[in-house]
Amino acid sequence: MNPPPVVLCFSGHDPTGGAGLQADIETLSSLGCRACTVVTALTSQDTTNVLAILPQKKSDFLHQARLLIADLPISIVKIGLLGSADIAMAVAELLMAELESIPVVLDPVLSAGGGKPLAREDLIEVIRQQLLPLASVSTPNILEARQLTGGMESPGDCAAEMLRLGCQWVLITGTHFTSVEVVNRLFGTHSMLSWNWPRLPHVYHGSGCTLASALAANLANGLTMDMACVKAQEFTWASLNSGFALGKGQWLPNRGPSQVGAIKIDAHELGGI
Repeated sequence: MNPPPVVLCFSGHDPTGGAGLQADIETLSSLGCRACTVVTALTSQDTTNVLAILPQKKSDFLHQARLLIADLPISIVKIGLLGSADIAMAVAELLMAELESIPVVLDPVLSAGGGKPLAREDLIEVIRQQLLPLASVSTPNILEARQLTGGMESPGDCAAEMLRLGCQWVLITGTHFTSVEVVNRLFGTHSMLSWNWPRLPHVYHGSGCTLASALAANLANGLTMDMACVKAQEFTWASLNSGFALGKGQWLPNRGPSQVGAIKIDAHELGGI
């Protein structure tokens, strides 16, 4: 048997298993990849909200990451919760010096589903100036996209600024709009694709992590960016649609292999931005 593609995940630990590294591992495993993981931060949280972030020391983080990079054939890097500007700078250092030819999926986790901010201004600035220029694709929701672009309002304006900063593709999700359907948009330098999804009735813990990890898996498996986005959204929507409530807060996705191919959706070409 050929070994599965290896996805190197830099993400936080979520004790509920709904988001963070466990979301990465479950998603990547279901989609035929091997997750290798380096913890950026521990968290104190439940399904309701995040209470505290406990970032790793930069030196400890770099030591573990370099062990994996030297040992394993990394196909793609997936970045989630960073926790501190120091860790973000450490990630940028690795991407430039030791992972320079590896595609990067950047999920800019800036706030928790319960509303708690997860990134100070210094961390946001490192993401803007050092990580976005190294990202193959970034997957912010509209609130995160606005934070990263200094308060620009529309998805198109936010994407244009992120592309100007150096990100190659931007997938902006629309769950925070109040529209009947959720509209997700993929922006490239000269084009945009849009997908409309039925809005589900609950609030979910780890939906963004699931989407970014599924996108990383699909790219590692050789799909083009547009097809990787299609398949990632299909897997994420199916995982949320079959999710469940375990705690007193948000629902948790069901990211099992049964969600692969469970639903199909079409894209709409909407022209340039």
